[in-house]
Amino acid sequence: MKAAMGVYAAALHRAERGVDCALWLTTADGVPLKEMDPAAWYAELTDGDITVVTRCGGPTIDIGCGPGRLTAAVSDLGVVALGIDISPDAVRLAEARGAWALERSVFDPLPGEGDWAHALLIDGNLGIGGDPRGLLRRCAQLLRPSGTVLVEVEPPGTPTWHGNVAISDAWRTSEVFAWSIVGVDRIPELAADAGLRVADIWTEEGRWFSSLQN
Repeated sequence: MKAAMGVYAAALHRAERGVDCALWLTTADGVPLKEMDPAAWYAELTDGDITVVTRCGGPTIDIGCGPGRLTAAVSDLGVVALGIDISPDAVRLAEARGAWALERSVFDPLPGEGDWAHALLIDGNLGIGGDPRGLLRRCAQLLRPSGTVLVEVEPPGTPTWHGNVAISDAWRTSEVFAWSIVGVDRIPELAADAGLRVADIWTEEGRWFSSLQN
């Protein structure tokens, strides 16, 4: 994933300046999978974002936090919130927003392991590493008993996909890295494999989310 950080970081800085920052997630052979909008990570919270943030009633770790919009929003509620991202540029931008953020992978040693009330995997971050089962198992390790993983998934009927992807902007394409795309239909199975249970599934503004309980 670090191979993609140059393209990602450049898009974050363009988004911060309010200029063209669109990114595309593509297969290794260039087939488009999804368009990403870094400008949204700087905009006001959407109704979908708010449905996630308002569920964070205790210490929250935001995995793949980017420039920290959700980390900062949870913190603004008076809740302890930590953002982690492997991009140093993302961490600096999150800190500039007033968020507590660290340059870490979710698979690195992390503060408060076993005592987080909530772990966030939003904006497609369930795809990190191309192994959603392994990622959810790791999140379960981070949580206190009865803690929750709040995940954003794709709409019903979306096929689950694993493979190598790249991110592209209008100028260049990154090296490939492992990623997954997961539809909401697969969440009960993946949660059970990680020792979690589905506590809730909801949709807002065409986005789909699930709360998985430890």
